[in-house]
Amino acid sequence: MTAGTICSRVVATASPQETIRAAARRMAEHEVGTLVVLEGSDGRPTGMLTDRDVALRCVAAGLDPDREVVASIMTHPVQAVDEHAGVETAIAKMATAGTRRLAVVNELGRLVGVLSLDDILDLLTRETGAIGRLLAKQQTHVLV
Repeated sequence: MTAGTICSRVVATASPQETIRAAARRMAEHEVGTLVVLEGSDGRPTGMLTDRDVALRCVAAGLDPDREVVASIMTHPVQAVDEHAGVETAIAKMATAGTRRLAVVNELGRLVGVLSLDDILDLLTRETGAIGRLLAKQQTHVLV
């Protein structure tokens, strides 16, 4: 299984130069807690903005969300994984970076999705459920 197979392909994005309030409104509009920050028109991710970044780096720090821009509080550099990388590689990268989300990029470095820890947990839940059903089915064929 690859990162590109299980990632979310519909991604909300932000510009590094837009205001924090505008980005927070987009989070609310799309009902997401993360925006991938893209610089320029080439679709390459430069950072991630999370609702936690807004709360801790803006609100708690006393910054004005109408004056400060996304670049001032976003998490960067962005942690990314190639869409063809295995899930094991993505998990290792998350662990090393201490992050719950990775930008998923193509061979040109352009954003194609976001892989979250929740995506990986959903995959593991499905796979372990299938294993459980297989074991239960095999046990019915065992005579004691």
